[in-house]
Amino acid sequence: MLCQNCGKHEATTHIKSVVNGEYTQLHLCTGCAGKLGYGDVFSGFGFDLGDFFGNFFSKPKTMITSAKTERCEKCGMSFEEIVKNGKIGCAGCYEKFYEMLLPSVQRIHGKTQHNGKTANAIEEKESVKEKTKEEIIAELQAEMKTAIEEQNFERAAEIRDEIKAKEAE
Repeated sequence: MLCQNCGKHEATTHIKSVVNGEYTQLHLCTGCAGKLGYGDVFSGFGFDLGDFFGNFFSKPKTMITSAKTERCEKCGMSFEEIVKNGKIGCAGCYEKFYEMLLPSVQRIHGKTQHNGKTANAIEEKESVKEKTKEEIIAELQAEMKTAIEEQNFERAAEIRDEIKAKEAE
């Protein structure tokens, strides 16, 4: 389709508008669109990921700019660079700038403590303690007594052998 303005070049910009209930379409080439003010329709809508995340990290009000900028020992980034880029350099940055990052992390996530499956699974593993040899033997003896009461003498003999093996350890 040719440009409706110059009639010479291929139309690359298509403008649709509704004014007072009247629908109009305008097909323009790049040159004519620029001359008529449609060349940069989406200016101001650009998306820069660094700017997007950088806006989440704000300088705390209590922070005073000093001549010596604090930097992460591992990657060398400063808090000002984190704010500017919107990216944290390494895990050491979280430790170094904890107090300054905390309000931003709270604003982004709503909380600062993880409640997901992984954290609970680790806590459950840590809470399970190893049984002592005496506790295992006591459980086996109780199981053997139950097997004898049920007159399951084969199972009772197996448990007796397990008890002897544990005592020998």
